[in-house]
Amino acid sequence: MAAKAQTITIEGHQEPRLQIAALPYRRRKTLEVMLVSTLDSGRWVIPKGWPMKGFDDHEAAAREAFEEAGLVGEISQSAAGQFHYFKRKKNGAVWLCRVDVYPLQVKEQRRNWPEKAQRKTKWFPLEQAAMAVSDTELGTLLLNWAGTLQKR
Repeated sequence: MAAKAQTITIEGHQEPRLQIAALPYRRRKTLEVMLVSTLDSGRWVIPKGWPMKGFDDHEAAAREAFEEAGLVGEISQSAAGQFHYFKRKKNGAVWLCRVDVYPLQVKEQRRNWPEKAQRKTKWFPLEQAAMAVSDTELGTLLLNWAGTLQKR
């Protein structure tokens, strides 16, 4: 199915705005990735947000994973990659964002977390996660990351 073309005007900002994200994973019979639903449309994404003062980017990514999905684990200090997307603000403005993605090996999911009532969470086999996310660049990142992980 072909995507519908649309014209997007980016509000007075040339450089992409930086966001950080966690790539939550676990190893079961297969490699699994946890996705979370977005607040607005319910699309499947990985936990992400803005950098936080007083936190390194990987620490902020781990905090987003806890706030959005109740996840606790071991976060990588090195990004697995990055992807870009357009963030539409409530006022209609559109921002180009670059998201640096930090793998998070999940040890547990807590029973309660700040955004539990606002989001759905689901474990997907890696290949299904790559197809479930709405952003093609993120899907490619997931598959490429899994390839490098399996070589270790």
